[in-house]
Amino acid sequence: MDQQFTRTLNLAGASNFRDIGGYQGQDGKLVRWRRLFRSDHLAALTEQDTLALADIGVSRALDFRGDAERAALAYAIPNVRYHALSIEPTVVQRAKEMVLAGEQMTAPIAVSLMQDTYRAFVSHNARQYAELFEHLLEDDRPLVFHCTAGKDRTGFAAALILLSLGVPRPVVMEDYLLTNALYRRPASFNNGAPDEVLNVLWRVQEDFLEAALQAVDADHGGLGQYLERQLGVGEKERARLAELYLTEPVHKKS
Repeated sequence: MDQQFTRTLNLAGASNFRDIGGYQGQDGKLVRWRRLFRSDHLAALTEQDTLALADIGVSRALDFRGDAERAALAYAIPNVRYHALSIEPTVVQRAKEMVLAGEQMTAPIAVSLMQDTYRAFVSHNARQYAELFEHLLEDDRPLVFHCTAGKDRTGFAAALILLSLGVPRPVVMEDYLLTNALYRRPASFNNGAPDEVLNVLWRVQEDFLEAALQAVDADHGGLGQYLERQLGVGEKERARLAELYLTEPVHKKS
């Protein structure tokens, strides 16, 4: 990792805010630092946090939260353009339905629900992820994309971006799993569920992202065809993304 940059930013009001730069992509080039950030929700940022975002030049925020989530925890950041790319939290809805039906949520059921959620990102939410890439292709002004915890909707978004830039899958998975070390789950979200269930719903597992990537391969013929046919990101757009977000590594003199 380039020593002049850090992966995470220590914000008081967001625990999962991080830079996805520095990874090696296609042709040995590196994803540019301080251009692409992923995060949990930004409604609890302090004044000092907003100054930190201004200092790194963040000018766009892309919010994957659903309508009720955005209404409950709305925010506005000075000089940052806000864009809603709504993906409703289907796991939360399914959990509520189970409670109303008198069914018990268990860890295995929660894992299955999470995998179904990730497959749905691929099949049902292509429009929102296509919009994400439209914003990325506009220019290289620093932006942050997020949902509530910055782990699922955001995690799949980060994976798509990094994969489109040629970052290898194992490295993309490592970035995805960083959430488990960073995200601080709010106590208010516990809702009395057992810890074993909460540890599924509020953390990430390789199985979750793998479910989405396997759906991309099995149902859409692989990443390249999915990007082009479902997200409108063909060869020309991928070349533009590389131009905007990849850079030659700096070789230090011995």
